[in-house]
Parts: sequence; C-alpha cells; structure tokens
Amino acid sequence: MPFHRIEDPARLQALVGAMLQIGEDVELSDLLTHFVEEATRLAGARFGAIGVLDPSHRRLVEFVTVGADDGLRASIGELPTGKGILGHLIDHPEPLRLVDLRDHPASGGFPTGHPPMRTFLGVPVSIRGEVFGNLYLCDKEDGAEFTQEDEDLVAAFGIAAGLVIDKARLHQRLRELTLVEERERIARNLHDTVIQQLFAAGLRLQGVVGSATRAEVDERVAEVIDDLDETIRQIRTTIFGISPRRADGGRGLRSEILSLTDQVGVRMGLDVRVDLRGPVDTQVDEETAEHLVAALREALSNVVRHAGAVRVEVRVVATDRIVELTVVDDGRGIDPRRAGVGSGLANLRERAKLLHGGCRVEPAPEGGTELVWWAAVGPDGGTGDRGDGR
Repeated sequence: MPFHRIEDPARLQALVGAMLQIGEDVELSDLLTHFVEEATRLAGARFGAIGVLDPSHRRLVEFVTVGADDGLRASIGELPTGKGILGHLIDHPEPLRLVDLRDHPASGGFPTGHPPMRTFLGVPVSIRGEVFGNLYLCDKEDGAEFTQEDEDLVAAFGIAAGLVIDKARLHQRLRELTLVEERERIARNLHDTVIQQLFAAGLRLQGVVGSATRAEVDERVAEVIDDLDETIRQIRTTIFGISPRRADGGRGLRSEILSLTDQVGVRMGLDVRVDLRGPVDTQVDEETAEHLVAALREALSNVVRHAGAVRVEVRVVATDRIVELTVVDDGRGIDPRRAGVGSGLANLRERAKLLHGGCRVEPAPEGGTELVWWAAVGPDGGTGDRGDGR
C-alpha cells in the first residue's frame, strides 16, 4: 500500500474521503469519475482518465475522462481502446512516469483534434493482483514532472477504483446467479403443478370417449376447459415471477407478491396458491403497490396466527380503475361478530381508505375466511367503486 508515503494532510484527507464512498450505494461510473477528478486535482494535472478493461484484459471497454469539455471530446472522436502508451500499460500493469510521453517507444502519436500532452503518469487499477484497467494523468499544470508522491497518491486511487469495479462485477455475477435460481424455481413450479394439471386434464379428456351421452361429454369438456383456464393463469403467474426492475432499481409488484408468499409458504408450511391477473406491474403505482404488499403481509399474518389453515389462495386483479387483493384460507373461519374488530383489520381498512378503496372480511363460502381489499388506480385517483355493487 502506498498510503504511508503520502505526507500532505489535505491529500490524505481527500483520499480517505474517496475511500469512504466505496461502501455507499453510488453508481460505478459516478464513483470512477469522482476518483479521476480527485486524483487529477490533487496531483495538479490538466487531464485525467480511467480506462476499464474487458474480461479478457486485452482492450478498453470504458473510458472515463476529466479535463476535456464536450467540444474537445467531439473533436478527438472515438475514445481509445488500448493502443500506444495505453496498450503498453495494459501489457505492463505497473506505474509509469514520463517527462514527455512522445519519447516513449510505444507512443503512437495523437489523433487529429487531440490536444498536445507531455508529462504523463499512469498506474494500474487493480486489487488482490487482478488488474481491471489503468488510471492516467497528463500535463502537470505547473509544467513540472509528476513526483513520487504524485505516483503514490494516484496508485492509492487506482486501488480504490479497483475495489469499486470488483464490487460492481461481483454484484453483476450475483444478479446472474439469482436469475438462474429464479429460472430453476420456475421450472420446479411448472413441473410440480402446471404439468401435472395438464396431464390430469388429458386423462379426463380420454375418459370422455367412453361417455354414454352428449350431456356427459359436454359437462366433462366444460370442466376440463375450466381446469385449463386455471392452469394458464398459473403459467402466466409463474412466468411473470421474474419481473423487470423498475427504473429506480426496485422490484415489480408481481415479484414482491411472489417473494412474500414464497416466504410465508416455506417458513410456515402453508400451501399458498397465487393468481395474478391484469397489468399488475404497469397499472399499479408505487404508493398503491406498497400499501397492497403491506395489506397482503397483514392478511397472511392473520392467517398464520389465527386461522389454523393449511391452504391459502391469494388473488390480485388489476384493471385500469382498481386493484383488488383477495386472500382466502381454509382455516377455522372468522366469527362474524369479530369481523370488524382488531388493530390489524383496522389498519387494512385505513390503508384502503387512503387510496379511495375499502376492505371486507367474512366467512368464505366453503369454510375458512375471505378477505377482500381494494384500492383505486389510474390517473384520476378513482373513486373506490369496484363496479360490482359491493
């Protein structure tokens, strides 16, 4: 580590401040730009840049510059890919200080429109022996050469840049791993439920062949069609389980719902069935989605604590006017006299009221409890009218 040779307190303080930003949730390009700006300023250079290598470590795939305005960048043309002095640093990842970079054997001159540059300082961007690119400074403003302390300072920024690039690539690998795990989950769901249901539907259709009357045939075909409709809904729910992230980096509503129901199912041993219909991710705004997920969490919590249920059905339906959440369990049912009592149910109703919606809890037709929670969506905020007379 070159830190111990840096004696200037201002340089040390700036370096420590840059290091502290590594743990913050900041975009990689913003951090790299900040590191180049600080290294360029503290070393007194006119120009600075970080070149990031591709995985093969043979060419530059990203080039972050400081000191050149938009007009100068446009006159230079395409960004460098790793030839000349820059290519030499790729092949020899070690600090390089030059009084006049034009005199170096690897120098290939400058492209048309490039400003003249003389003094040069380049250091590898690396961590734990792995090189991710190089950090370059050109033209010390006072006309002097770059010093050993300049080199030590810039080398420390190179280590910091290596840390953030390594962190970013690790997160990318983790995201890819998560995607693979989600695909495996989808495959399991398709095999365990959907494919078995399709197989059962096929067997039932085969049985129709031996039916004695047209009425029996019609009845069985109608039943199979209903089963296939349900299977198609499950396929859609499963496929949409991997939702694209929102522009702010958050997960879509489908993903939030499936994640919550998966957690409850695994941890509590419940058989949780989910049915998502309509434009759940695109029609429901972020505030309403947060309230809906909170309502679902409260409803599932009530099932776990009070219902003694084995199976729970969760349905979310989104239209251009409302989004409706229904949670039905097969537990011991709710006492009608207690249906409006309790802080949990009060919270559910208050959330719905804020969104021009409502909430009701009552015994399910086939036993257990049915909770229905709805909220208005759409550009006008809606009126909370569900359109079904309730």
